[in-house]
Amino acid sequence: MKTLAIITARGGSKRIPRKNIKDFCGKPIIAYPISAAIASGLFDEVMVSTDDSEIATVAKKSGASVPFLRSEQNSGDFATTNDVLEEVLSRYADRGIIYDAMCCLYPTAPFVTPELLTQAYQLLEQGAQSVMPVVQYGFPPQRAMILRNGKLEYQYPELSQCRSQDLQPIYHDCGQFYFYRLDAGLHFVDGNYTPIEVPDTAVQDIDTLDDWALAELKYQYLIEKER
Repeated sequence: MKTLAIITARGGSKRIPRKNIKDFCGKPIIAYPISAAIASGLFDEVMVSTDDSEIATVAKKSGASVPFLRSEQNSGDFATTNDVLEEVLSRYADRGIIYDAMCCLYPTAPFVTPELLTQAYQLLEQGAQSVMPVVQYGFPPQRAMILRNGKLEYQYPELSQCRSQDLQPIYHDCGQFYFYRLDAGLHFVDGNYTPIEVPDTAVQDIDTLDDWALAELKYQYLIEKER
């Protein structure tokens, strides 16, 4: 399969300014998914879609290509990831380059590894249409509580006395990457993804500076664990 990696990295981060190129354990955070994609050997091209010249420079230094800048239309707060991916594929198609598979990687995904990407690719080869890494919730959501009239109540009282091991595991998106076959176009449809379960130690949303600090601690823990 002819395969493309797209790292989506616009320049307008507000909660953590310049988030996509901020130093993370010694190098710009965007360098981690770029390095993992390149090291996997899966991709005919590893590119960054950005509207920002500084991000483009850092991406190129990290080994990615930036063959064109993102359009103004898809650089605002309301542009979706789907919009960006479709724009990239369309720009390549205009150049006569058609891909069979595509991986969308987030720029703030330092926990992505070549091995994880390879596992996802192998699932596509085995017939999966799309693949997403997921992590199990650390505490059963079925035990969630809500506030009603200033008092705590179980949201699901019928499950409040169940043993945690008897409750169905529930997962959420790791926010790291999505891998797609493109023979049927892009599909973001519930139930269409084949999952890869990832441990909680290798997952961290990074929306605040506290999240950033936790992510660095987890990353350093994983590095020490591998030694």
